[in-house]
Amino acid sequence: MGATWFTMKPVPPTDSIMDRPAAVKAAHFGYPWQPDGGDGTYRNPVLYADYSDPDVVRVGADFFLTASSFNCTPGLPILHSRDLVNWKLIGHALNNLPGPRYEQCQPGCGVWAPTIRFQAGQFWIFFPMPDEGIFVTTASHPAGPWSEPHLVQAGRGLIDPCPFWDEDGLAYLVHAYAGSRAGIKHRLRVCPMAADGSRLLGGGQVVFDDPDKHPTLEGPKFYKRDGWYYLLAPAGGVETGWQVALRSRFVYGPYEDKIVLAQGGTPVNGPHQGALVDTAGGDSWFVHFQAAGIYGRVTHLQPVVWEAGWPVIGNRGEPVLHHAKPQVAATPGICAPATSDEFAGGPLSLQWQWNANHREEWYSLTARRGWLRLYLPPAGALKELPNWLLQKFPARDFRVESLLDCSGLPEGGEGGLMVAGRSSAAWCVRRQNGKLGLWLRRNQKETAIGAPLAERVRLRVTVRDGGGCEFSFADGGEFAVLSERFTATQGVWIGARVGLYAMGRSSRRINEHLDFDYFRFSPVSGSV
Repeated sequence: MGATWFTMKPVPPTDSIMDRPAAVKAAHFGYPWQPDGGDGTYRNPVLYADYSDPDVVRVGADFFLTASSFNCTPGLPILHSRDLVNWKLIGHALNNLPGPRYEQCQPGCGVWAPTIRFQAGQFWIFFPMPDEGIFVTTASHPAGPWSEPHLVQAGRGLIDPCPFWDEDGLAYLVHAYAGSRAGIKHRLRVCPMAADGSRLLGGGQVVFDDPDKHPTLEGPKFYKRDGWYYLLAPAGGVETGWQVALRSRFVYGPYEDKIVLAQGGTPVNGPHQGALVDTAGGDSWFVHFQAAGIYGRVTHLQPVVWEAGWPVIGNRGEPVLHHAKPQVAATPGICAPATSDEFAGGPLSLQWQWNANHREEWYSLTARRGWLRLYLPPAGALKELPNWLLQKFPARDFRVESLLDCSGLPEGGEGGLMVAGRSSAAWCVRRQNGKLGLWLRRNQKETAIGAPLAERVRLRVTVRDGGGCEFSFADGGEFAVLSERFTATQGVWIGARVGLYAMGRSSRRINEHLDFDYFRFSPVSGSV
């Protein structure tokens, strides 16, 4: 390993974005959150968005990340980076979830913690669906196309699979158990696997089970280094847990254990579950999540050194908030996953996800050039509808705005901006008694704000640090701010989301729709 990592010191935080280099300031105002300091340093989290249960693989000079996606589609996002700090969303490995039940929203179900690997000249993602089993999908290029998911092992409660191909040609898969489905947890099982990843070759054996010492042990990742087999696994629960390293000279153990990352005296709670990855130069890094409430599980990057055959993560086992960036040959530019969308045509931008398995007829980017058209399926109460079109919260505070053209909105039709979680709010327009009015819907409660409105109206939602939501509108003049507030809540295993929706009040007719000119994020004044 490079000796430089032993002398690296955490870098003091900058007080304000305005104190940072001009290129970084410009980039910041294009992205709601920017981790790159522009001076050879970075700040955590490197992704202030809900890329939950991240896993990373390096191929040459390129890093590729995937994450859980639960009930949202397309699923299994694929992000690319050259330095583990600046990430760009380049595709998804899963268009829709296998199985008819996912035509309707299934909160908390679907795709749990995946693993991405590169083996035999192709990319592999093994992912669990806790009610169905373990699946695999493959691709020759990470941006896709990816193969249709193949069921490797059916079984309720089998979660967090990770494959491993040994030097002797034998292959294995380690997985954990979901207590909510299997009735057991804390256990890691290693099974022999066909080298082509198509099936397990037997039941294998439980290699670690110590609930008193490491309760809720899950999310294992399989590695080999200097003749040691390593299983890196989180324990202790999402909000308050720690990262465990297990090692053995033999695949099936016995494994000895060591806590290699914990919150300690830092504000980073539950730092665990992620990927151990080396740069092309041989330096080790650890990518993990932090449970951040309404913001979901945000992604952190930690330096790693090796001592006596164990990884030491962060600053002597505690997370760093600021640090020197990884030393890589490439000099990538500053970037972040896209957020704003001008609906300029082509396919739907990658940052958007539907609330369940989606259909192309739900929307159009060609019916009106430069606009997103959402068609109106019939619906009633505000609930978990499959056709919500949503994005992750991309920062602690931000503002989002859209311009709506309501000329295609029928009697009883409505749509607008949505903040979704266990509790949801819609800031919307509705045509009622021939007039276009403004409404705030919070779960089952509806408040009429006023009417009539012009056929074109701008809607805004400002999300403050902590999730307080402020609503405003303009139908020709300055924005008027609504006095009522809403506090965003996280969803089932996912953070709060923001986006667009439209729905009708009767059976759908082909010409019923709502048009959106743009969807723009901007920083809240005074935010960093």
